[in-house]
Amino acid sequence: MRKLLPLIFLICVIQVLFAQQKTKPVEGLRENAPKVYAFINARIVQAPGKIIEKGTLIVRDGVIEAVGANVTIPSDASVIDLSGKVIYPAFIDLYTNYGLPKPEPRRQQMGMGQAPQQVETKKKGATNWNPNVFSDKLAVNEFTPDPKEAEKLRSQGFAIVLSVPREGIFKGKSVLVTLADGKDPNDVVVKPEVAQHIGFIRGFGRDVYPNSLMGNIALIRQTFLDAQWYASAWDAFSKNPSLQRPEANSSLSALQSTLKGEPVTFETSDELDFLRCVKIAKEFSLNAWIVGSGYEYRRVDAIKNAGFPVILPVNFPKPPDIENPDDADEIDLRTLKHWYNAPENPKRLSEAGVTFAFTTYQLENVGEFLQKVREAIERGLPEDVALSALTVTPAKLLGMEKLLGTLEVGKMANFMIVNKSVFQDGAKIFQIWIDGEKYDVEGMPEFDPRGEWKVQLNDDTLRLSISGQLKNLRGRIKKGDKSTGLIRASLFDNNLTLAFNGDSVGINGIVRVSAFVRKDKIEGYAEILDGSRLKFTAVRIGEPKEEQQRGVRKVKFEPLEITYPDGEFGFKKLPEQPEYILIKNATIWTCSNAGKLENADMLIRRGIIEKIGKNLQAPKGALIIDATGKHVTPGIVDAHSHTAITGGVNESTQAITAEVRIQDVINSDDINIYRQLAGGVTCANLLHGSANPIGGQNAVIKYKWGSLPDELIFREAPPGIKFALGENVKQSNWGDRYTTRYPQTRMGVEQIIRDAFKAALDYEKAWEIYNAESKKKILIPPRRDLQLEALLEILKGKRLVHAHSYRQDEILMLLRVAEDFGFRIATLQHVLEGYKIAEVISKHGAGASTFSDWWAYKFEVYDAIPHNGALMEKVGVVTSFNSDSDELARRLNTEAAKAIKYGGLSEEEALKLVTINPARQLKIDKYVGSLEPGKQADFVIWSGNPLSTYSICEQTWIEGRKYFDRNEDLKMREEIKKMRNFIIQKIFEVKQSVRQQPQFATQ
Repeated sequence: MRKLLPLIFLICVIQVLFAQQKTKPVEGLRENAPKVYAFINARIVQAPGKIIEKGTLIVRDGVIEAVGANVTIPSDASVIDLSGKVIYPAFIDLYTNYGLPKPEPRRQQMGMGQAPQQVETKKKGATNWNPNVFSDKLAVNEFTPDPKEAEKLRSQGFAIVLSVPREGIFKGKSVLVTLADGKDPNDVVVKPEVAQHIGFIRGFGRDVYPNSLMGNIALIRQTFLDAQWYASAWDAFSKNPSLQRPEANSSLSALQSTLKGEPVTFETSDELDFLRCVKIAKEFSLNAWIVGSGYEYRRVDAIKNAGFPVILPVNFPKPPDIENPDDADEIDLRTLKHWYNAPENPKRLSEAGVTFAFTTYQLENVGEFLQKVREAIERGLPEDVALSALTVTPAKLLGMEKLLGTLEVGKMANFMIVNKSVFQDGAKIFQIWIDGEKYDVEGMPEFDPRGEWKVQLNDDTLRLSISGQLKNLRGRIKKGDKSTGLIRASLFDNNLTLAFNGDSVGINGIVRVSAFVRKDKIEGYAEILDGSRLKFTAVRIGEPKEEQQRGVRKVKFEPLEITYPDGEFGFKKLPEQPEYILIKNATIWTCSNAGKLENADMLIRRGIIEKIGKNLQAPKGALIIDATGKHVTPGIVDAHSHTAITGGVNESTQAITAEVRIQDVINSDDINIYRQLAGGVTCANLLHGSANPIGGQNAVIKYKWGSLPDELIFREAPPGIKFALGENVKQSNWGDRYTTRYPQTRMGVEQIIRDAFKAALDYEKAWEIYNAESKKKILIPPRRDLQLEALLEILKGKRLVHAHSYRQDEILMLLRVAEDFGFRIATLQHVLEGYKIAEVISKHGAGASTFSDWWAYKFEVYDAIPHNGALMEKVGVVTSFNSDSDELARRLNTEAAKAIKYGGLSEEEALKLVTINPARQLKIDKYVGSLEPGKQADFVIWSGNPLSTYSICEQTWIEGRKYFDRNEDLKMREEIKKMRNFIIQKIFEVKQSVRQQPQFATQ
């Protein structure tokens, strides 16, 4: 140790000479006196799992100089005895808006008699075209310390926070700051630029892109592609200045560091959002932190496999209002279970090995943070893991573990002084030290007045009890069997002020006390009603008593099993796929050339139909289903659905939105999936809405209830896209307010479609030239354009067009446009005037997906007739009936039956309208739509004729896995009732315990 003393002295001298160097000139005399503190006799928690039971911490000029059990105290140190107290590293919050201004509201404009329309604020500088991209914003340029917010955060143990800009999808770069008071921003900034931040937001009306979740994702993807192009373009220009100069764009320039590994965070609203962000991060190889939602426990395995750290809020929901049974009935099981399970989210992530750091983000009241963490610990989270999530983990994520996170030599002196374990009930943070400077939380006076005292007021003997927080003292005074609460109790330095109603204890009027507190004695005076002063002395007779709640017991929570999805009708485990399934003695509607087979069998192996016939033998171990008297059909295929789409089905801000993708926003937990399985639907074409002449890319999915979104996608289905014609796209039914988006007429719809395709061809040509010429000389590459790439796929026959349409004139227009550009329309959706031009549709080769009997719901469908589908089918158009409705989709079998009445189709022809025909339209008939050997085992077992309104769907199978069983459904309904009642009783228990107020001992 003696050999080290000269070195330590040298380090100290260097610190004195070079500490807090500033550019601002010093006014008056310089002060270079070192600030040295020795905290002795403390229990020091250096790091999770590393504790010194009775140690000393030396701090010099804001830096830890020494820490240990046998530390020599410097002669120039101020010694602070912390006997009976605990020192912890101060906490770090990686996601706050501390010190940053709230964004100004977007201004609105409106015309006569029109609804307000939000308009983006004009941005200055060479920045992004989109008003939601602020990637070039630096929080450090807008940061101002906020003393009130700093005090709130310090009260929860925080010394350092990451301050994140609030506005936009790309929000800009955060700044890491301390929560020190009374300093310039220059003095509290620890790291000026830390991470880029991204969040999903809704747009600003129908005119500012994007206004849907899929539009958000498309904008994020395109912006990162633009940033990659921007670097390439300027690199090429720097090497060959004779090229046309690229645009200057500060927002794309700011993203270069993100693409090179600087951290980027993504905000999420649920566990499926989490997985969406993961896909973006992996696509661009980003160093991502995911800001959690509190729902991660629902898909903890997927979160673990993603491999990204989580910034985890503790925004556990409040108990819902369930006192009124009618109100309780409105709360679904999913919501009730989340209330129950949310506090276990940290524990489940910890057990899965997911790295996470806690944050105060999303808490309405920051003052509840520590209590929420304690709740998580009560539900099984180890204390060391909680401490890591607030110290070591955030420090490592910041790449600043050599400076922050633990109490070690050379690190910033950021720590808290606590009465006991900070994660235990009743823990009190006395002080936070930041950069070696003290900030009182509860305060730590030389002497603590809390406790039991015997008071002498002249000749009167009284009993005084003081409790509460040092900043908010309370208590009672008692004489004999009479007592009264203190009107006031406050402590400043060691001066105690008390006031109480003396009438309650036999003294006239209000009694006011001013006294000086020592360790075991209080001395001063009391002024009474007549103005005279009496001697006031008190002797300590007892230590402070813990606040106790009379008759309150902690509610016990047993872990609940997570289901998939974690709500009504969720599976405890996903359906298994038997090696063999044999269905015997059924009426099998094959929807193939084999027709309807009576008293037939169907053998399935590993999800594929192997044989259909009579008297088939069951292989050993096969699952045998006796379907005597029952009917078996292919699974119903819905050719036009908007089920299971999150965040809006329309990206309505622009006329052409071919870049947005339904597959990005599939909600695999949508209860309508289960309901439609109960109606025999196994497959659906999820379409973008009809707000655009060229809308977004579709997704063909299978209703694999309980699976993740990507697991629903029908991988063999060719990609498609939604087009639309008519009233919707020219905005004639968008309300009374003036709309500015082109086109406003049917003529304009044709022209913008033609223009888009011509742009796609120009895009293709540009790439051809670049690929040929760039081998000879340096060129700026064309900018990758996701919109034009999708359109080019249409022209090359790689992407199917599904076109919303009604009137025959517009249908003819679109068919001609397609033929002019050399491709074919895959399906005309709705096509209610299709019967007028059925021969033309058939010649073109388009399919027609229509309604059974919808008409007159808007002007352009006045000529619709219920015979439409049958008439088109009879002239050779591949025709299907679709739902375009979550509700109608559950009854597509009876919708198909209407074609028997309206058009005279046979029963088998009618059933094909919702099975093999939509499968042909979607180019998936090789796999589904009929029951034939070699096809996927997607089938439905009905109680009777599937076209009868009296028949019930009993079982629905997809790829040889049973996703719906009516008998199991009835059992699950009873389980749901029991689970609801169980959770509701727990809510009552919690609310009852909260209502009980603390009862303090005053004897």
